Amino acid sequence: MAPALADKQNEPDHRELRIDKVGVRGFRFPIQVRDKAGRVQNTVATIAMYVDLPKEFKGTHMSRFIEVLNAHGNVIHVENIPDILFAMQRKLRAATAHLEIEFPYFIEKRAPASGEKGVVDYQARFTASARGRKIDFITTVMVGVTTVCPCSKAISRHGAHNQRGAVTVSIRSRRAVSIEDLIRIAEASASSELYSLLKRRDEKAVTERAYENPVFVEDLVRNVALKLSDHPDVTWYRVEAENYESIHNHNAYAQIESVPQPPS
Repeated sequence: MAPALADKQNEPDHRELRIDKVGVRGFRFPIQVRDKAGRVQNTVATIAMYVDLPKEFKGTHMSRFIEVLNAHGNVIHVENIPDILFAMQRKLRAATAHLEIEFPYFIEKRAPASGEKGVVDYQARFTASARGRKIDFITTVMVGVTTVCPCSKAISRHGAHNQRGAVTVSIRSRRAVSIEDLIRIAEASASSELYSLLKRRDEKAVTERAYENPVFVEDLVRNVALKLSDHPDVTWYRVEAENYESIHNHNAYAQIESVPQPPS
């Protein structure tokens, strides 16, 4: 019989320091995500998995994180994320578990005038934690938009400067809110949404629509915040917007966060 291999991770540690999060990150994994209509979209996620480590132990068993993930197959959706967290707690004998899943999400969009179809990509992230049996879940989407500067429009004889921007929306909710719904909220709050395929008449339509709807970066976060405040299922939100300024050598930025509501 082969001799037992040393288990260094289980050896005691005498520095008396608990570690809040230890685990793996930057792990790429093929997943399937269900859209609002229940259809499956195949994509590739970048995953981070952590647990707490009591002060008595030298290290954790990194391979067990991957074992837990593999045991749940390649369908990761809101419904089975709690199961993954609880499995991490059991497998690694941890009080807390944390899971971050970030992935590109694709939506087919029609150009506004020609109706030509194109695919637009967005970045989405699920951030979930378990403390005992209590789950905290945050959905985040990062949405590209166009903004036209109201000040530039007001003071210029011709035109106004415009730029591409990024809106990051994070929410907690009573029930699952679809990625598509959060994207629509962000896009409707800007001067215009973005497209992958535009013919000349589409460019004219997008340019004129954006010009007639100028917004500062401050307007952008406030517009999103008002829509989220009116959403019946959203209990907390954080909205960030960054404009990649076209006539400055710096970016414009704004953030707004709601006050968490007490549990009902």
